[in-house]
Amino acid sequence: MRQRAIGEVILAVEDVSLRFGGVRAIADVSFDIRAHEIRAIIGPNGAGKSSMLNVINGFYRPQEGRIVWKGQAHRAMRPYLAASTGIARTFQNIALFKGMTVLDNLMSGRTLKMRRGFFWQALRYGPALEEEIAHRRRVEEIIDFLEIEHIRKVPVGRLPYGLQKRVELGRALAMEPELLLLDEPMAGMNLEEKEDMSRYILEVNEQLGTTIALIEHDMSVVMDLSDRIVVLDHGQLLADGPPEVVSRDPAVIEAYLGVAH
Repeated sequence: MRQRAIGEVILAVEDVSLRFGGVRAIADVSFDIRAHEIRAIIGPNGAGKSSMLNVINGFYRPQEGRIVWKGQAHRAMRPYLAASTGIARTFQNIALFKGMTVLDNLMSGRTLKMRRGFFWQALRYGPALEEEIAHRRRVEEIIDFLEIEHIRKVPVGRLPYGLQKRVELGRALAMEPELLLLDEPMAGMNLEEKEDMSRYILEVNEQLGTTIALIEHDMSVVMDLSDRIVVLDHGQLLADGPPEVVSRDPAVIEAYLGVAH
């Protein structure tokens, strides 16, 4: 059972279209994300799922439509604006600093929270040192939360794939986001790793109150985790609703889950 009530709409995608030259990645798509929910975005390869996340957090600029984030409309979000106003992101391909330790990678997620300038940070003295200690304390809480204390001083490049994905989740959490975008957080994982990641996603949602939008191909994971699902196919909105409704939609079954028989 969900322990946290779903709230009001915090982000709306309104009539968004995205093209790369003559290739249409997204075509007039609209949906919303509500506070505290887990919102899944699914569809076949090439459906436009990652492109949609890239529009939401400002990596791509749509030709038409807009993003409404916490009541503010944006024809095109900017990555810095998204990050500074509460949107964090993980990627299909792990984007960590492989030569840095787990602790340092998570500390990099605190950059936008730091108020002292480069000069003070370089000195690591007085107010800057106090600020660093406070940020480090927050990072240590995330390390405990994700149960990665035993690898906190290990360079990320030495870790197995599943733990690297957990560290990437931790770095995103270090930003203290209101909305967390997860792009295939369980891709390439074995069953045990998927179970662990599913548990952490639920705990982030329920214990931290973080709203989550995730792309995932494992339909059992999607059905277990999500409150609502939006289905894309060839850049178009195919279905939108709760898992039990979407899973029975004939168009979804034919396009994504298999032949409707």
